[in-house]
Amino acid sequence: MHELTTREPGVGGSLRKRGIKTVLWTLLVLTLVAVALPFSGYLLTESAQAQASGDDQNARANFWRAVREGSSGYSAVRSPEAGVLIQNGGENWRALRNGPMLTYATWLMAGTLGVIALFFMVRGKVKISNGRSGETVPRWSAFERALHWFTAILFLVLLVTGLSLLLGRMVLIPLIGKDAFAAYAGLAKDLHNYVGPFFSVGLVLEIVMWMRHNLPNETDLAWFASGGGMVGDEHPSAGRMNGGEKLWFWVLVVFGLTAIGSGLVLDFPVFGQTRAQMQWASLIHLGTTVVLTCFAFGHIYIGTIGTEGSFEGMATGRVDAEWARQHHDLWVKELAAKGIYPEPTSPPAPSGGTAQTRTT
Repeated sequence: MHELTTREPGVGGSLRKRGIKTVLWTLLVLTLVAVALPFSGYLLTESAQAQASGDDQNARANFWRAVREGSSGYSAVRSPEAGVLIQNGGENWRALRNGPMLTYATWLMAGTLGVIALFFMVRGKVKISNGRSGETVPRWSAFERALHWFTAILFLVLLVTGLSLLLGRMVLIPLIGKDAFAAYAGLAKDLHNYVGPFFSVGLVLEIVMWMRHNLPNETDLAWFASGGGMVGDEHPSAGRMNGGEKLWFWVLVVFGLTAIGSGLVLDFPVFGQTRAQMQWASLIHLGTTVVLTCFAFGHIYIGTIGTEGSFEGMATGRVDAEWARQHHDLWVKELAAKGIYPEPTSPPAPSGGTAQTRTT
């Protein structure tokens, strides 16, 4: 009995020590597991995300490829291509417009101005050979002049706003900064869009009104063959409109009406136009307006500083009789056949007075 009594405390102490060690090791392992568990979860998450990313790369590429191919989905909007998120032609349009078309347009307009400047330095102003006669003949009515200036002013507004939008990133942003250009561009775009339809009305009225005076004939061929009086000292015969004016008229008919049509397609995108049609309309509008602008440079030059006496017609409605005989001799004969003769240039009539008109 005594031996048993003396051994029991030793066995119990050993068991307690083992229990304590087991508890401590368990706590330590649990602590380590608790500490390590978040890291293992992070590693597992990273691995899963990497795996998912690898799996999704092709899926995402396929998705955007389908989008750019013009695949149509569902949209509550009822309009052409409303269900198409991205139309792939937009990138092609942007590259063409901001690439070769912008480059060629810039060089063509700059080259035209350069040729005109060089020509003026070599040729100078075309003078009235025999000097002013002191008499004038009527050339443009008040309505014709009002319509011309209405259309011309709107053309200049469209030219300035259109060119600033076309060349703004290249020319204006370095000068005035992005914020100022953004504010101006919004105004220029709205002005361009609203002025365009009014210009269209003016141009169509001009074409209808002056069509009968601009039909080509054999006289025009001779006029071009002799340089139109701009080259050399010869002044070829011409009717009310010479060959150069007729050429400008038909440029307005072909390129002007095309620019108007393409501009209206862009201005009113509510008549069923697709994005591809508007992209083509944009490129056509750019190309035709550039050609129109280059011819306009020549028209403005000849009508102002290029030829003595030309501007007076659109300013006052009358031109010097000697200018008319030099540039439009056949027209002067037509006027005489109608009983319209040159009138002396006189100082302003007294208040209430009227100028006398010779009709015999």
